[in-house]
Amino acid sequence: MSERFRIFRAPAGSILSRTSGFIAAAGFTHSLTPARNCTFGCTYCYVPTMRIQGGLQPDDWRRWGQFTTFKENAPALLSRESRPGQKIYCSPLVDPYQPAEEAERRMPELLDVLVERPPEVFVLQTRGPLVLRDLGRLLALARRTTLRISFSLTTNRDDVRRWYEPHCATFDERLAAIATLRDAGLAVHATLAPLLPCDPEILAEEALRVTVEPVIGDPFHLRSVKRHGATTRPEAEAISRARGFERWHEPEFQRAAVERIARVARAAGREFGVGEEAFAWLARPRSLQWTV
Repeated sequence: MSERFRIFRAPAGSILSRTSGFIAAAGFTHSLTPARNCTFGCTYCYVPTMRIQGGLQPDDWRRWGQFTTFKENAPALLSRESRPGQKIYCSPLVDPYQPAEEAERRMPELLDVLVERPPEVFVLQTRGPLVLRDLGRLLALARRTTLRISFSLTTNRDDVRRWYEPHCATFDERLAAIATLRDAGLAVHATLAPLLPCDPEILAEEALRVTVEPVIGDPFHLRSVKRHGATTRPEAEAISRARGFERWHEPEFQRAAVERIARVARAAGREFGVGEEAFAWLARPRSLQWTV
């Protein structure tokens, strides 16, 4: 039990979901979500805006980040549902290495199942250095399938991190985790998403320094542009107004920030992309990988 969040457990009917929307367009066949509600509780997270469509219950979106409900039968479900041809994204709805995972230890059980029943592609999306706890299992899985880790770097500014995502690791801690995964021989991508207020050139240079894979980006989701589906939470927009960062929610300003990052990547001879096209890099089987 934590003073900041509570942990619950409940059985689930399934663990792998057929993808739709953005993740499906990127080439993933299934998503794996080990819990409901994320104890990182980031102010910008789009998941609470999906509500029932995101598999949430009213308490989840009303009290986002205050608790999480782990799927207690997740390993048995995964053993039953996994198939060789699947391309699995873990997870579009909760960070698999959220703070509650440190105590719950659900991911080691799931990785053990995947080692025994490997899919075609497995991608971990996280911002949590806790992923290093499972390095041995990740190396074992990488020998059985195409494994990629998409590690979120949102800003190089720690003041910004504290305002928008106070329960997440610092920029330096994330860079160190990425470098450790890279040095172990794993395919790890720096994913600049969502792109919080930052110094774009510094963020890009540091992301390139700790990776060898293409870098991925994605700005705040805007309701003015995206009429349907998930979008940035009002809580983040309120912080932006209070801190003078309103322009980071404007399409033209976002495009300019993305282009500044792209220029740094091009100068270094590296690939950088945004949106579905870039996330599709993560879903490619090893035999279709690019050369860097």
